Amino acid sequence: MAKIIGRKAELAELQQLYNSKKSEFVALYGRRRVGKTYLVRNAFEGTINFQFSATANSKMSIQLTYFNIALQEASGRELPLAENWIQAFQQLIDYLQNLPEGRKVVFIDEMPWLDTPKSDFMPALEHFWNSWASARTDILLIVCGSASSWITNKLINNRGGLHNRITQRIKLQQFTLRECEEYLQELEISWERRDIAACYMIIGGIPFYWSLLKKGKSLAQNVDYLFFSEISPLRDEFRNLYASLFKHHEKYVQIVELLASKASGFLRSEIVEQLGDNSGGGLTRILDDLETCGFIRKVYRLGNKVQNAVYQLADFYTLYYFHFLKTPVIKTANWWSTMQNTPAFSAWSGYAFEQVCIAHTHSILQSLSIGGVQSNIFPWRSKQKKGGAQIDLIIDRNDNVVNLCEMKFVNKSFSISADYAEELRNKIDVFQQETKCRKSIFLTMITTYGLATNKYSGMVQNSLTIDDLFL
Repeated sequence: MAKIIGRKAELAELQQLYNSKKSEFVALYGRRRVGKTYLVRNAFEGTINFQFSATANSKMSIQLTYFNIALQEASGRELPLAENWIQAFQQLIDYLQNLPEGRKVVFIDEMPWLDTPKSDFMPALEHFWNSWASARTDILLIVCGSASSWITNKLINNRGGLHNRITQRIKLQQFTLRECEEYLQELEISWERRDIAACYMIIGGIPFYWSLLKKGKSLAQNVDYLFFSEISPLRDEFRNLYASLFKHHEKYVQIVELLASKASGFLRSEIVEQLGDNSGGGLTRILDDLETCGFIRKVYRLGNKVQNAVYQLADFYTLYYFHFLKTPVIKTANWWSTMQNTPAFSAWSGYAFEQVCIAHTHSILQSLSIGGVQSNIFPWRSKQKKGGAQIDLIIDRNDNVVNLCEMKFVNKSFSISADYAEELRNKIDVFQQETKCRKSIFLTMITTYGLATNKYSGMVQNSLTIDDLFL
């Protein structure tokens, strides 16, 4: 079996399901390129009895042809082409019934693409599971899909014949910084952690994107290769990313573009105001789909009230796209290398590093030795239009402490200036006044290389470095 980076919990879960004494129906889902297919194929290498991967935007007749080819390859027999999915699943049943005793693993990848209009795929799947597989004890059916909203709505939350039939759901998350570091070691790429974090700010923890990195090249050289060279492998990724997952994907792109414009995010009412959207339930569905697929996150602000929920962009590649790739400006092959000291880079890197910290709050809690303390984590911004304040990460702890976190991505130890010290004091004061907070306030700085000691550094109770995000 090829080495699998991370995924320890998922591997243990899959092994437990393989050893189960009953038939199991597993829904594995997650963002496109996150490594779902790789995980299943390598976790069950040599033990998959039938595997089939659907193709995007193909008619039922084409999908049935590919299914027939996969079944003939698995069985070693010529089979007539099924006319519909009921017949196709019956052929699969006939094949599985004739296998020797023991666990029988069936892997259907990108299942959402099979549910085409008038295909009647879902009734056929329902019949396969309810009338045959679930009555046995030896079937492990694993279905995958990047269209996570389809998996959620059509399988996990099914209200028809497949209601409560999924026996296990596994959502595959992107790599953490530490897992990306481990992956780079496998690729024999030696970068310091600041560069690893900077790469994460561009492509997130998506394994496929990291697999494209070239040994012996710097981060800047790799970014130029990935996005700005004549053969850049991710040149068309954004167009394919959303179009392959969502019908009417333009509406989805419009929302993520709005969210990319502000790190603190938007209330639902603000999204409606900005986009002039009167679709009501349509907007709710789009937001739910984007959240399920991992492109955005919904965070509840102080008070945990539904109306206070803020939507934030959570996909790093999408953020990078809207900052540097969308505008059709002519870029040289080494364009990214020349951007490092520009205002555009500073604006993006500050925003992106904040998102890296938010994505690694589990590491921040461990670094603060409060992993066992119940905490509510959220962004906050003042209601005041003038003289207000904004805090992108607050940790409201049950031990009577609130951490107000400030994040700075710089090339050296961060030095608090007199002006910034005054800004920090104002943030604390406004937060206490508006929230009526009576807990102890701990100002917490998360920087690349730590704080420089000066007359203002004493106002910081906790100073974390980029190393703390790799826990």
